[in-house]
Amino acid sequence: MTEQPVYSTLGFSDEEWGLLVGLPQSVLIAASAAESDGTRRTHAENAAGLSAIAAGREGASPLVAAVALEVVARVGDPEAGEELPAIAPSDPEAYTADVLKRAGEAATLLHGKVSAGEAGAYAHWLVSVAEQVVTAAPSGGLLGLGGDLVTEPERRFRDELAKVLND
Repeated sequence: MTEQPVYSTLGFSDEEWGLLVGLPQSVLIAASAAESDGTRRTHAENAAGLSAIAAGREGASPLVAAVALEVVARVGDPEAGEELPAIAPSDPEAYTADVLKRAGEAATLLHGKVSAGEAGAYAHWLVSVAEQVVTAAPSGGLLGLGGDLVTEPERRFRDELAKVLND
């Protein structure tokens, strides 16, 4: 007998599951791209974002845990020392707009398929991924000193994401 895929047991189609699983890494990339701030800071942001994604495996939400397990299986486990390659969208504004659009689609999907608690847990997890990324490394400053912990473009992305997800 063939075992059903996890997404199917949770009531999602392959396409819907792809949206939910693709979004955490996309949020990480968009949050990092909100402020262009060099290789070292981007590396720190990627590491913080991947750790925040991986932390979802331990959450109380079965949906978030399943999505986090899938993402980590695809992109790497920070607890095993694996790292994301630095991905810089060629057009950060267009990329961010696309991520926010997909986040809205995910929110609509979840509100129609799962409990409010599960939908809220997924939304909160995505916003926490963005929060971890934007606070991972200060931007600006001189020789790594000073600068803003969260810049206006980073804050704007995080806040727009929270608004789209109703978090």
